[in-house]
Amino acid sequence: MRKIFIDPPSKAFYKNRFFTDSELNRDHCLQPYITWKKEMFKQGVDVNTFDLWNQKSDMDYYSFGILNHLDALQAHPNVNMKAFYIFEPPIVDPSIYQALPKLTAIFDEVYIHNTHGDGYSLHDVDQSKLKKLYWPQPFNHVLEPYWSNIERKSKVVVINGNHRPASRKNELYSKRIEAMADLAKYDMVDLYGRGWDRWYSRSSMWMPYWKNRNMLMSIYKGSCKSKYEALSQYEFCLCFENMSMDGYMTEKLFDCLYAGCIPIYWGAPDVTDYINPDVFIDVRSFQCWDTLQDYLSSLSSVEIQKIRSKGKSFLSGGGMSIFYNSLLEHIAYDKV
Repeated sequence: MRKIFIDPPSKAFYKNRFFTDSELNRDHCLQPYITWKKEMFKQGVDVNTFDLWNQKSDMDYYSFGILNHLDALQAHPNVNMKAFYIFEPPIVDPSIYQALPKLTAIFDEVYIHNTHGDGYSLHDVDQSKLKKLYWPQPFNHVLEPYWSNIERKSKVVVINGNHRPASRKNELYSKRIEAMADLAKYDMVDLYGRGWDRWYSRSSMWMPYWKNRNMLMSIYKGSCKSKYEALSQYEFCLCFENMSMDGYMTEKLFDCLYAGCIPIYWGAPDVTDYINPDVFIDVRSFQCWDTLQDYLSSLSSVEIQKIRSKGKSFLSGGGMSIFYNSLLEHIAYDKV
């Protein structure tokens, strides 16, 4: 049986915890990798985390964002440097994008949100190695009973931790705070997530947080045990990616669809190339937050249900397959 080894995003996932339904699998965040390991095994490929590699044996190596081991592995005679996956955007981890010339030199493939340099530099990058990354999603159907819950608040929920960007170009952290501040005037928004009450943390040390701290505390509901449960209690969700960059679509929009909560989306400028525009509310369609609020207030229950139903159809349709089958498409047919 062919063996491949994955360097997961953190050592916390070593000893194959990246592929197990444990406490680390909060809100099914590891489900794409659990499913992938099972499907690969059916095809005669055994997938394990990098720490389980016996250095005397050959290894096909895939990194999910770890840079630390590259020099040693590149020089190792038994290692095939197969692919590097870049999940974080430049404003979260600029060091990965600075390493792109090296990554495209030593790996066969580098998976990235877009291959044409939107949001990052292509200087000295071997563009022939770049491949489009589709963020792996755990399900291709709605989640019952969350989706079917009809007892929902006619408000906007926000589920995000308190962070500040490592760089400011195209960041949407401040826009998220700005939107919450304006919607809060109408008693229209509830905020969940970790760290918003920690004024002393490094994440809070920037002007958008301090300018709006009183407002943030007035809408803050603490952390939530399950994002799906929280989403199922609301009609709408403020669903902003961490930055605006072509192709950068994470789990945020899909989580809303799973729970039947309508996403109010801002992120990838080319989002409609991949996602049916009828399943979300595009922030770019509104001149200001007040006009967005007017639109949300005008939606009838019939119109809301129509958007939710289209989201359900999208999840079970062909457009979802590029995200649900993302890892299988990348690696399953990669022959030695």
